[in-house]
Amino acid sequence: MADPQMVMYEEEFNQIQTIVDRLVREANSRTVFIVDKNGQLIAAAGETEHIDTTSLASLTAGNVAATGGMAKLLKEQEFATQFHEGEKANIHIQLVGNRVILVVIFDARSSLGLVRLRVKKATEDLNRIFTALLTKVQEPGFDSPFAEITDEDIDNLFND
Repeated sequence: MADPQMVMYEEEFNQIQTIVDRLVREANSRTVFIVDKNGQLIAAAGETEHIDTTSLASLTAGNVAATGGMAKLLKEQEFATQFHEGEKANIHIQLVGNRVILVVIFDARSSLGLVRLRVKKATEDLNRIFTALLTKVQEPGFDSPFAEITDEDIDNLFND
C-alpha cells in the first residue's frame, strides 16, 4: 500500500519547528532542516539566509533515494544515516521513521559525535510526532483538507 499523503497541521508543525530550533542550539550546528522524501522542505532553522534551501532539500532527497538504491543492491533495508565531510562544512543526514529526512549542517564549531548524539534524541522526538500525525489522518472520520475540492473546482481555477 502506498504511503498516505502527508498532511501537516499547525500544532505538529510548531512541535517540529521547536525540535529543529533546539537541535541547532544543542548540536552547535549552522543549519538544520527537515525534508520529505519528495524533496519538499518542511522546516528549517539556523543560518538559512545564504543557502538555497529549496535546491538543497531536493538534492538531499535525491541523494537519499540514490543511497536507498545502493542499499537494495546490497540487500539492505536502507542506509538510515549518511555523513559528508567537507573542508568548511559537514552534512549529517538521518532518515526519520522512513518518512522524512533530517539534515544537520555543521562546521568546526561542533563535532560529529555531538551532532550524532543530539540527532538521536531529535529523531526519537520527531518519530513520535510523525507517528501521531499518521495515526491522526488515518482515524475514522478524518476529513482531508482537500476533500471538498472537486475536479470542477480545479478546472475552474485554471480556466480563469
